[in-house]
Amino acid sequence: MPEANTLSVNSSNELVTDYQPHPNVYDEMYIADNQIRPHWEYLIRSLKSLGRSEIERRWQEARRLLRDNGVTYNIYGDPQGRDRPWQLDPVPMLISSEEWSSIERGLLQRAELMNLLLADLYGPREVLRKGLLPPELVIGHPGFLRAADGIKYIQRHRLPLYAVDLVRAPNGQMWALADRTQAPSGAGYALENRLILSRILPSLFRDSHVHRLALFFRTLRNTLASMSQHEDPRVVLLTPGPHNETYFEHAYLAKYLGYTLVQGADLTVRDAKVFLKTLDGLQAVDVIFRRVNDSYCDPLELRPDSYLGVAGLMQAIRMRNVILANPIGSSVLENPGLHAFLPGLAKHFLGEELLLQSPATWWCGERKARDYVLANLDKLVIKRIAAVPGMVSVRGRMLSQKQLEMLRGQIRAQPHWFVGAEEAPRSTTPVLVNTRLEPRQMMLRSFLVSGESGYVVMPGGLTRVAPSDDTPIISSQNGGISKDTWVIASEPERQITLVPDIKTSLTIYEGQQGELPSRVAENLYWLGRYAERAEGAIRLLRSVLLSLLEPYDYPDAENRTSIHSLLRAVTFLTETYPGFVGDGAAAKLAAPETELLSVFLDRNRIGSLSSTLQFLLNAARSVRDRVSPDMWRVISDIDDALAVLQRGDAKTPMQLSDALLELDNLVTALAAFAGLSMESMTHGQGWRFLMIGRRLERSWQTGQLLRAMLTTPDKDDANVLEHLLTITDSLMTYRRRYRSQLQVNATLELILQNESNPRAIGYQLERLYKYIRRLPRSEDTAYRRAEEKIILEVMTKVRLAEVDLLAKADENNFRKSLDQLLEHLERTLPLLSDAITNSYFSHAEQPRQLVQLGAEVEAEA
Repeated sequence: MPEANTLSVNSSNELVTDYQPHPNVYDEMYIADNQIRPHWEYLIRSLKSLGRSEIERRWQEARRLLRDNGVTYNIYGDPQGRDRPWQLDPVPMLISSEEWSSIERGLLQRAELMNLLLADLYGPREVLRKGLLPPELVIGHPGFLRAADGIKYIQRHRLPLYAVDLVRAPNGQMWALADRTQAPSGAGYALENRLILSRILPSLFRDSHVHRLALFFRTLRNTLASMSQHEDPRVVLLTPGPHNETYFEHAYLAKYLGYTLVQGADLTVRDAKVFLKTLDGLQAVDVIFRRVNDSYCDPLELRPDSYLGVAGLMQAIRMRNVILANPIGSSVLENPGLHAFLPGLAKHFLGEELLLQSPATWWCGERKARDYVLANLDKLVIKRIAAVPGMVSVRGRMLSQKQLEMLRGQIRAQPHWFVGAEEAPRSTTPVLVNTRLEPRQMMLRSFLVSGESGYVVMPGGLTRVAPSDDTPIISSQNGGISKDTWVIASEPERQITLVPDIKTSLTIYEGQQGELPSRVAENLYWLGRYAERAEGAIRLLRSVLLSLLEPYDYPDAENRTSIHSLLRAVTFLTETYPGFVGDGAAAKLAAPETELLSVFLDRNRIGSLSSTLQFLLNAARSVRDRVSPDMWRVISDIDDALAVLQRGDAKTPMQLSDALLELDNLVTALAAFAGLSMESMTHGQGWRFLMIGRRLERSWQTGQLLRAMLTTPDKDDANVLEHLLTITDSLMTYRRRYRSQLQVNATLELILQNESNPRAIGYQLERLYKYIRRLPRSEDTAYRRAEEKIILEVMTKVRLAEVDLLAKADENNFRKSLDQLLEHLERTLPLLSDAITNSYFSHAEQPRQLVQLGAEVEAEA
């Protein structure tokens, strides 16, 4: 028996080869007799020269880059699966240029075959008439959509995108395990893997002469543009949304290729044409690069329960007013039962032998094949011809006798639904595990896109390896690890860029915001609101904690009135009623720790800090393609801080002193987010909605803070004013501006009216007025819009207020004028938010005649 082996790094930082592949399995790095394959030698020498500590450092750097870039893969049904970090091995998978040429020929032939087969199945169907394919295998497949039958496409655009999962048999031959024709995923992850490894191993990458990926993506962009007859087509990327498992890739590709990322609700069909709903009205869409499954694309003609598609899309496709990549109905080619018939189809369509074979396959709809599968059930892999939720392929050798009998019964009952395939050991490739290289089973997904003269293959692709040595399933859903795939060239590669070489002058459409969907504008607006809401709550909570943790004893309750004002402000600001103002408030004011921790940590309590941060993260994910990499790093920091807040349990509950440190970190992160919002975003309409959300929320929060702390005079007014100025980050400004003791009227002037203090309500209202006036408006009206009237009215009311009168208390020890002004502000700002929503997000429009009539009736009354 061979020695147990890994390639390890010893204490002298010298890489020592102690690696031996599994017996009877093809290993990508080693030949027989422990000989390293020639194209792996330079990599191994480089790893030896790096040493253990440097390899570990660069691996940690790769993890940091993945985290900072927000590279994630969502796992359905897993409570921990939302935004699970993408797993990348720092050791690339290598393929020699000579071997890749052979693989590439097989991929090109298979893609062309699939293209011709798809055109025939939705056209003349000669393969069915000639008996080359059983009709039950095609017509009975859920992916064969009758609504897509007869739609005409340009031949090279019938299947513009194609991917195939490859495994290597023990004899070294590559096998096609599965075809991906519906909405192939993974190309964006392959690109991100390449960018990460080229940063952590720059010299190794440069000197290895790795084939570049840019040509594939440039061809992809050119192909999508050529699918439309318009000179400058509008291409959008249709995503199911942030909850989809590969949403990161959707946002990443949209940003990389320069497309607008849309969801089904962002599109509408009018007169058999597809339009994008934007702030400037409806914009025609020419090409849809879809990542939504076939049956979900049109609830009118396909799945009526789908909220992911666009009603009427199929009719727009029939009228050739919009083109989809890939076409609806292409999932029929993902039927594994086709593998048994592909050799004959290759001879029919191409007159050639199939170069890239699949494992031996038997479709149980044929009696002879079914008998063979039933007799050899314990030696085969059993699959269904279409994916069924909760049912995956099974390996007969892993089933008990009872399970085998149940499976036989299912096959006999519905034979056309089942396929048996040969199971063969997959090749292994080295993976870094605890600074040791271990062999793991691997699968390579290769990507192709149709070009002007045929298909173009991405050099390499996305390699995935099993998460453990004893796991036969290779899937990202099951925790699989990815690898960058290097096709090693014999000489340096020519640099290729996605920037086109344009000879003519460019037209700059300055000020045009036609690519900003209403949904995106709304999410940016709420991102601003939640960011400001979280920051305001954190500043208040931090002041409360510092007061509670002061090492002073209060002899009586009267000396704690300023702290009570702060605690009541917590409830007012966060709206976590009853809190410190409702039933049982006295007991909570005396012992506030439990209530404060709930306001901190209870994610299910609306208004709590954890809840607000979660809403912020949800809004940020929805506009992922609009956020710069630096801003996304800040979002990741906020996500990490939220995870720390949620980490406590019954055995080790979080204490208030622990929460204080996290509040400091969160304030820093939110301040960085605010700064990057100003400096890293183009000041267009999207940015304005983000700013409107921030300014409106800060106005409302500051008003609530003033109302909670100043409307009722306190015996310790000076202490209350100091807390108020600290929370609003205005204490230093006050001291420089007034150089006097703290006074209510001066504080109100600084926090309520001042239009040069970024924390003052007056400043927020003035900014709001400026932003709202620059929002897009209909050209058919000369009247002020509702949101303009509201902001003008409330801004004027604040400007004209007399601060000395506001600061004066009446005989009931109550500042009634201040309370009335703040109550008006509290009532009016939600009306402003509603008006903005009606004008730009919900597209609700009030009939002008009714509004005028109502005003006349009110005037007469």
